Amino acid sequence: MKIKNIAKGFAYFLVLAAAAAVLGYFTLPVNRVNMRSRLVMLGDFNSDNMWDSRDAALLAAFVADPFAGPADTAYKADVNHNGLLDAEDIAFLEALYAAGDPYKARAKSEAGGRAFPYPREFFRYVPDTEYIQRPVIAIKHPAEDASPLTFLKQVRLAGKGGYQGALLHEIYSEGIRFTLAYAKRAPWLDPREKVYGDAKLRRCAALWAAGRHYELLLDITGLTEDAETLTVKGQPPFVAQSLYFRDHLRALLESPLYKNYTAGKAPAEEVLKAIEKYALEDMKLTVDLVNMEAPRNFLELKNYADRVRWQYYKTTSTRRDFRRLLLFAQYDRRYLRAAARTTKKLADAPLENHNLPMVLLFREALAIKDGNKLAAVGLVDEAVRIPFAWIKSIPRNKLPASVALENFLLPGNKEDGSDKSRHWNVFGGISLYKSPEASLQLALAREVNDFREEGRTPKAMTEFIRDTMANLNGIYYVVSINPALLK
Repeated sequence: MKIKNIAKGFAYFLVLAAAAAVLGYFTLPVNRVNMRSRLVMLGDFNSDNMWDSRDAALLAAFVADPFAGPADTAYKADVNHNGLLDAEDIAFLEALYAAGDPYKARAKSEAGGRAFPYPREFFRYVPDTEYIQRPVIAIKHPAEDASPLTFLKQVRLAGKGGYQGALLHEIYSEGIRFTLAYAKRAPWLDPREKVYGDAKLRRCAALWAAGRHYELLLDITGLTEDAETLTVKGQPPFVAQSLYFRDHLRALLESPLYKNYTAGKAPAEEVLKAIEKYALEDMKLTVDLVNMEAPRNFLELKNYADRVRWQYYKTTSTRRDFRRLLLFAQYDRRYLRAAARTTKKLADAPLENHNLPMVLLFREALAIKDGNKLAAVGLVDEAVRIPFAWIKSIPRNKLPASVALENFLLPGNKEDGSDKSRHWNVFGGISLYKSPEASLQLALAREVNDFREEGRTPKAMTEFIRDTMANLNGIYYVVSINPALLK
């Protein structure tokens, strides 16, 4: 009897507990969204939860070189939330530091008839999934006067609202960023770097004179990346010459010989012989493209060993790594500007639109992977490649443009999909595993083989040349970017 009563009591207890749980679930507050955020005090540059003279000193140092520190520091300076570092931001912060208290600073400003943010506006909750964007520099910077971009003052004075105004603000900001980086590098530039840089500076001046503002912004961004990330010190001579080979291939596509070839007035062998000539002159590389053998020998054990290492570094990419790379590709202002420049189908034969986005993407991957180039190549490869071998068995007309993360990572034209991105990254990566020479040899063998398999048509020849240019860009930048400069 006792056992029966105990069992009945226990049953009642379970019913009451279940009822209480249901009642609690529907009445008590529940954390249904697991969002992680951090609280940021705008203007508090030393993160001591105070606004004082030490922050004022750090603000002055930041304004002198707005690109030297992390993006978080720059973010704290944009107190009016307009995406710019402008005179109003500086005035608000100086008033805040002088008072040491946002309530006092606001009261003093209002008494003088000036607008000032509410104290709460100096605090921001930043979710872990938010990409921190650097504000665009919109103040007169002292570096303007000494810049090799002599038109920067005109850019600043031409600033206005709307789309055109945004471009001009970004041109000025990027120009200051380049000027500061160039001043640090100028005393130690190799003569080859200086010659190449001077040619780009002349092109920038011509673009400004012609009013081609979007192209100017991207060219200055390219100059900034050269100054902040590249060095020929320690660079193999073979790599240093690769851009000359690329430029000769670009000129070949626009040559009378190529026009005759596409019109059926010259044989493919003449074009291939011209490529062989440039390979020998520029790279000291002797190749026979007409009779070149298949690109891979699967009987060589080393091919499998290299592939295992490649696969290992790909597997080091975590969900957090991918999230950071995707946030960058979806929100970074400089990357989006670079990736947005596209042309109509088949109008980007010289790959004008493709290289800068890949440089920016690889730089971000390097930052995510703490300067490890092998891991950075693996991260980008996982992000832009088609991941499954069985995809190749599906007819091309049944596939979307790409089954990679193309909507997020889209360097260059949509017509190329992830194809040129993979060429850039893969053959740049092979330079690290083998050598730049071996990478280019393998690339040429692969592209010639594709040219043959696709019927030796002018379209296939154009893609052979364009793919080779993408490969050369990857070899040059992957080898030449110096992770130490990124820090």
